[in-house]
Amino acid sequence: MNLFKRSFVSEILSHFSVVVSTLIVIWLSVILVRLIGEAAAGRIGVDIVIGLGIFTTLAALPTILTVSLFIGVLTTISRNYRESEMVVWFSSGLSLLNIINPVLRVAIPVLIAIATLTLYVTPWANRQIEDYRARFELRSDVSKITPGQFFETEGGNRVLFAESSDTDDTSLGQIFLRVLDKQWLIVVTATSAHNEMMPNGDRFLVLDKGYRYDIQPGSAEMKLAEFDAFGVRIERKDSEESMAQARNKALANRRARPTILLLSDTETASWGQIMWRLAIPLASLNLALLAIPIGAVNPRMGRSGNLLIAGLVAMLYLNLINISQGWIIHGKLPFSIGVWLVHVLFAVVTAILIWWRMRVKTPKPALAIN
Repeated sequence: MNLFKRSFVSEILSHFSVVVSTLIVIWLSVILVRLIGEAAAGRIGVDIVIGLGIFTTLAALPTILTVSLFIGVLTTISRNYRESEMVVWFSSGLSLLNIINPVLRVAIPVLIAIATLTLYVTPWANRQIEDYRARFELRSDVSKITPGQFFETEGGNRVLFAESSDTDDTSLGQIFLRVLDKQWLIVVTATSAHNEMMPNGDRFLVLDKGYRYDIQPGSAEMKLAEFDAFGVRIERKDSEESMAQARNKALANRRARPTILLLSDTETASWGQIMWRLAIPLASLNLALLAIPIGAVNPRMGRSGNLLIAGLVAMLYLNLINISQGWIIHGKLPFSIGVWLVHVLFAVVTAILIWWRMRVKTPKPALAIN
């Protein structure tokens, strides 16, 4: 590898790695904030936040790598133009076509990595996300309770507030429970609560040393009872049948379905998902090549215009892929055409832009002075 190729490859890899790490950190920060909000609202468990964040990042990694490769090539080309290094290379007899080789040396391995992610890793990560959420839904209501937060069940008919226990992690502290019945408003308070398993396999939430108030709305009738132990039966949701239903629900999501299963499906929605898994790797290669003519800037002019255009072009490319996927899913575009249409269009645009950058302008004739 000569000096020109080695210089470009090392710089592209440097910019690419910086952009990848930056985007992953930003993505993780946004996802963790969102997941922590869901955990605070009781929609997911606190113990699965980290797992969901990791798998969500894996699912988004193909798009992150595609954008990072585009920005890496773009910033490398732009820097060489701004600092007039391209003038040196062009004076040595090189042209924009010579940049294609070092760009491909970086883009092809990244393309293979993205293809592996979209075809195998991303579906697996989406299945893990669905499995995490399904397992949380199958938990008993008691296991979802977070001390210090109100917890609703049965569409808001039961509202429970619990404090953390001072003795161990398997029990709860002081309990407040409100139950809406057909005729009664029931309020229960207790000093603590714990789980108990009966010999027949039934599970109960046992409230210790408390009071139960039964109030009939619209009348003066009220009942008061003091108890040493008050048991509430917990429905079991972790049966084999429920777990099988959860796995089938995960596979029903085509983003989580393995590529082999999609290929054996005849529905247009499955072929639309296959199109997306093939489109992202091809888009990474096309965008890397498209960055060559877009990154060619005039050193005397600002660079913000080219960067803005580059961002709009990348967004347009990815949006056209999503639009094509939607058309394939709804049967408006055949898969045999939609799988290559957008990529060929942008490949032609790339070729035209490279030709336009390489063209030699005819010098204007000098004005005659009388």
